[in-house]
Amino acid sequence: MAKLPAPLHPHPQQSEERYRALTFILTFLLYTSFHLSRKPISIVKVRYGIPETQLVKTHKSNYKQLLGAMDYSFLCAYAIGMYLSGIIGERLPIRLYLTVGMLASGVFTCLFGLGYIYNIHNLSFYIFVQVANGLVQTAGWPSVVTCIGNWFGKGRRGLIMGLWNSHTSVGNILGSLIAGYWVSSNWGMSFIVPGLIIIIMGVVCFLFLIEHPNDLKNIYTQNSSLAVRWSGYGYRSLLCSLPQSYDTELLLPRESERIPMQPVVVVKSESEPSAISFMGALRIPGVVEFSLCLLFAKLVSYTFLFWLPLYITKAAHLDAKKAGDLSTLFDVGGIVGGVLAGVISDKLGKRATTCAVMLLVAAPTLYGFSMISEFGLGPMIGMLLVCGGLVNGPYALITTAVSADLGTHKSLKGNARALSTVTAIIDGTGSVGAALGPLLAGLLSAGGWDQVFYMLMTADFLALLLLLRLVTKELASSKSHPISTVE
Repeated sequence: MAKLPAPLHPHPQQSEERYRALTFILTFLLYTSFHLSRKPISIVKVRYGIPETQLVKTHKSNYKQLLGAMDYSFLCAYAIGMYLSGIIGERLPIRLYLTVGMLASGVFTCLFGLGYIYNIHNLSFYIFVQVANGLVQTAGWPSVVTCIGNWFGKGRRGLIMGLWNSHTSVGNILGSLIAGYWVSSNWGMSFIVPGLIIIIMGVVCFLFLIEHPNDLKNIYTQNSSLAVRWSGYGYRSLLCSLPQSYDTELLLPRESERIPMQPVVVVKSESEPSAISFMGALRIPGVVEFSLCLLFAKLVSYTFLFWLPLYITKAAHLDAKKAGDLSTLFDVGGIVGGVLAGVISDKLGKRATTCAVMLLVAAPTLYGFSMISEFGLGPMIGMLLVCGGLVNGPYALITTAVSADLGTHKSLKGNARALSTVTAIIDGTGSVGAALGPLLAGLLSAGGWDQVFYMLMTADFLALLLLLRLVTKELASSKSHPISTVE
């Protein structure tokens, strides 16, 4: 639990509002740094090849498959680790767990860049770093979603989390700009700089993150207490105005007072809920459907994340830096799409229906993007914004507001120790798709980019089909009393 500033002790309500805003901003910046460190590889590999290994140089005919395997190594490790991460996160202090994950991720990101500086030409080194980085980065998402879910209730959760989830796109944009700046001169710095940023943010997390409003209330109670009860030779109650350093002074009693040591036993309340099991989380209504839907939605999103810059260089005939800068428009559209999905789902009270409509429109839009991008830069810019909104809207809604809703589902009967596990199951299943997407793109692109887009459209339609039961249930609910399937 982070130590709060001691000199000022405002009213608890004012203090809680202040730290709610702090938690929103801090978790936003923390996960921005995670995505900032993931983006550079998609920019740098446009240079052919990154890493510049002898294996890549001698396999020019299938270097895309090799680079796809490198993406797959990170994402596959991330998907496997995510299932364990939520269970671990429910049982460890979130602040410490997240801090360790960020520091380790920063180290491995820097190691990838150091491979260029020290002329390491062994592909297994880079794959090892990618696998290790994928595992440690799983500490991020369940932790930040749990924190934001603890601080914000269900009222306007879609809007709030839609705004908050823009950290994904902001991180991608910053990562693209940083990598693009260094890509032509020293691509190692494209990884070292983001690695240092995530290390710095890990230290900030350790110093300032407040996991739950109850932590704040406990500290306020301790700091503002005026009644001190001592048990010694008899019973005595002392009312006093405690000095700022009272916690230290009480450890050293005055010479005129003798206070015998009293053993203190902390007993866990039997009524305190235990962390939910993996199978228990799967039984929450809606978890399986949204998890499988996210598998295909995230497949599409991460294919764009890792392969869009390379596609732009081929379709628009731009260099690596310009392609990286242009690819940020997809993330700009993603910010708008995430916020829009949250606002609409709050207004209608129908999370599944909102996702389904965006997925339905996204599939033909992807086909349009593959056609229009060949007609020049102007049409490509417009389609990048539209595709970004439609692709990232459902992805953002499911990973944030839907996950938080399911993690506090009424079937849990008030047990708040399920949010991290539910979030990890949903995002872990989605990460399986995130691992498959770039790998399949690397294999299919050898036969032409049209095959990649057909794969993306198929994934969108499958995601839509998986939500049909929940959509039917939402539409069948009373129009005067809209009920979301995740309530």
